Amino acid sequence: MVKTTMIARVSDALPLAASIDDEQVEMELKEYKSQAKLIFRKLNLNSEKRCSIESGSYVFHYIIDHGVVYLCICERNYPRKLAFTYLDDLSKEFFMSYGNEIDRPGLRPYAFARFDTFMQNTKRMYQDTRTQSNLTKLHEDLQDVTKIMTKNMEDLLYRGETLDNLQGKSELLLRDSARYRKTARDVNLQALYRKYGPPVIILFVFLLVIYWRFWWY
Repeated sequence: MVKTTMIARVSDALPLAASIDDEQVEMELKEYKSQAKLIFRKLNLNSEKRCSIESGSYVFHYIIDHGVVYLCICERNYPRKLAFTYLDDLSKEFFMSYGNEIDRPGLRPYAFARFDTFMQNTKRMYQDTRTQSNLTKLHEDLQDVTKIMTKNMEDLLYRGETLDNLQGKSELLLRDSARYRKTARDVNLQALYRKYGPPVIILFVFLLVIYWRFWWY
């Protein structure tokens, strides 16, 4: 079933609307809602327009339309076709109602919170996959969901951070390498001093004694 829905502006991840969930759902999806906000920050206008992202027991489905991302969190067994048809319904209604206001300067977070009424009514229509209308939607060839990319949450969220970490580790490795070379050079010098220092000192003292004895006497 569709658990919750969130809508945000793609350009700056500004939340525009979200379904108001009961307390139990809110607690159950707290971590996943945080992940959804991270997804919004990762997306841009060049991102895939339709995508499914798997995470634990749930799947995030989103579409991007007219600079707005519509995302729903569903149980893994919920049909993808219904999820994307649901998001299509939301995107059409939202753009028709607020399309001229989306890029308005100074827009506040959740400026279109009143859209929750439409989301709740539409979500109820899509909850039971066995209703005749939903069965009809499942059999209609309106969109080929098999072509929609499926990603893993960890891949999406941490790929960029991993690259940053690799760059940082590379720089650290270079610094450590330079430090190692200096330390190795110092250790080699110390080894040379320990190996050849005493004989050189003994030879120097011996020559000094010889010089002192034969030159002054």
